[in-house]
Amino acid sequence: MKSYRKELTFYVPTRMAFINITPQVNECLKDSGIREGLVLVNAMHITASVFINDDESGLHHDYELWLEKLAPHEPVSQYQHNVGEDNADAHMKRQIMGREVVIAVTEGNLDFGTWEQIFYGEFDGRRKKRVLVKIIGE
Repeated sequence: MKSYRKELTFYVPTRMAFINITPQVNECLKDSGIREGLVLVNAMHITASVFINDDESGLHHDYELWLEKLAPHEPVSQYQHNVGEDNADAHMKRQIMGREVVIAVTEGNLDFGTWEQIFYGEFDGRRKKRVLVKIIGE
């Protein structure tokens, strides 16, 4: 069995954003040479997320509104975590959206359902963050 590891780095200039990282993960899969196996993609920061869904701007807008209703950024004083910080909401948004995804690799391709794409979700941007891509298989 072979394995491949790569860290992707993202800088998001806003507090919240969703980035389609499917092309970068596909490039990692190509570089790995693995044709059958599994891909793990996970956010390496506790205020960011990786998830699979549709690449549709209306859905992403709806996510932003929904997440802000569930865990509003302001007032920051509503959170005990925010003593000296202002990102408690980002931790909660990450918990909702998830840490990682695992995708099957079949015949050298990500084995997706219709419309599925991989996204990096940022909830406390304005600094560099990392995403791990780990691929195992043959």
